[in-house]
Amino acid sequence: MSRKHRAARDGRRGEWLAALYLMAKGWRIVARQQRIGTGRGVGEVDIIARRGRVLVFVEVKWRQSAHALDQAIDTRRLTRVARVAAAMAPRLMRADDSVRIDVILLAPWQWPRHMTHVWQPFS
Repeated sequence: MSRKHRAARDGRRGEWLAALYLMAKGWRIVARQQRIGTGRGVGEVDIIARRGRVLVFVEVKWRQSAHALDQAIDTRRLTRVARVAAAMAPRLMRADDSVRIDVILLAPWQWPRHMTHVWQPFS
């Protein structure tokens, strides 16, 4: 199996584990692997979830070591998630909802690291 295929498989596994983690914490998964646009204007988000009046767009990163997670998220990746949030939130929001962007970092034999409200989606 090529490195690219292995990374894609691990990424899907990480998204599945992150969704289970969120559901265990009381979140309802609204959508997964959402993508908008083409070329440079593309945006993507791994999970969209809701709990009460909070709608959250979640970027999930899986790495082979906990140390590698420290460099897994950058401004470029969060900007792509913010594009999806700005495009999709109006369709998914209810009155008085708040919207945020979270990140879940995963590595083998580590508890998920859930970072909340890491980016302002409508700035």
